[in-house]
Amino acid sequence: MDSILRSVDFDLTPEQELVRDTVRTFARERVAPVAAELDLESRFPYELVAELAELGLMGLPIPEDYGGAGGDTVSYALAIEELTRIDSSVAITVAAHTSLGTMPVLSYGSEEQKRRWLPDLAAGRKLAAFGLTEPGAGSDAGATRTAAELRGGSWIINGSKIFITNAGTDITWGVTITARTGEDEISNIVVENGTPGYTISEPMKKLGWRASDTRELSFENVEVPESNLLGERGEGFRQFLEILDGGRISVAAMGVGLAQGAYDLASSYAKEREQFGKPIATFQAVHFALADMATEIEAGRALVQRSAWLKDAGRPFALEAAMAKLYTGELSARVAGAALQIHGGYGYMEESAISRLYRDQKILEIGEGTNEVQRMVIARHLGLT
Repeated sequence: MDSILRSVDFDLTPEQELVRDTVRTFARERVAPVAAELDLESRFPYELVAELAELGLMGLPIPEDYGGAGGDTVSYALAIEELTRIDSSVAITVAAHTSLGTMPVLSYGSEEQKRRWLPDLAAGRKLAAFGLTEPGAGSDAGATRTAAELRGGSWIINGSKIFITNAGTDITWGVTITARTGEDEISNIVVENGTPGYTISEPMKKLGWRASDTRELSFENVEVPESNLLGERGEGFRQFLEILDGGRISVAAMGVGLAQGAYDLASSYAKEREQFGKPIATFQAVHFALADMATEIEAGRALVQRSAWLKDAGRPFALEAAMAKLYTGELSARVAGAALQIHGGYGYMEESAISRLYRDQKILEIGEGTNEVQRMVIARHLGLT
């Protein structure tokens, strides 16, 4: 029994605690004071991104050889959780840039591509985007219709993408897109911003995540060098599925962070708000609800950290990442709803922080694969389909 106990350690390392505490302080001191204003104005947080870059957080899990911080996935998940605890728009900016935008280059790029592109991305001087979703290809990502034809050493790209994060900021480097390079062949190709024929829409108006950058992309005879192919030709479908597996860890961390942030607001309000001569936290209906929230948040955090640990250990993690993403997405919905209920009428007002978290929550059940897709992924790994 002693040997079994010694083999299980739920403590964070000193390095992981430092990352968590550093991001927690940054989120409270720098993000919290401006989060409501950024949301109200739908304004991209350039200043905060620059400060996060200075802290080394825009390239946290990127190896030091390529200009990153060399952190592990657990540390990265902790950072995303702490940012989301205060503001989802800032968190998704970091998560989409790192998990979806930068990781394809690190995972599948040639050494020349890594040396050329990663230093600016890891340092946060540039932002990266990942173009997968199309107007007719969302959950059915294999239905990609954007096409790339190889002509005389260049890819000629035609098509469109939609709901793409970080694609149109002033510091965006470019986007890695999935494109059909043959009849039954999907590949990943890099298109840098400013390429002729590549058109980026105005920012899309959203229910939540209002301070993040979301665009529609159009490609009309866009010409990029053949060398912009990322990884092997025809391997794009497999590659982006692997990227999504890793991305689900960060979105699951966002689910935990949003739930924790909603709990923080509800708990604080319940201790201060008085009805019938005493704080509402003393009423069983309220403190039972808060107890349930706290319990489920701990369960969700354990799922996220388990999937991140598996990834760091080089072990299969796709099943656990899908479970974590599914559970924390639905967890954040339950907690945000209950937290707003505790706030009562005040929670329904725009100036209330819980109203912003409530709006931001819903996309966590849609992005990086809907809840239904997560259940499909889980069922497949369980050998049920």
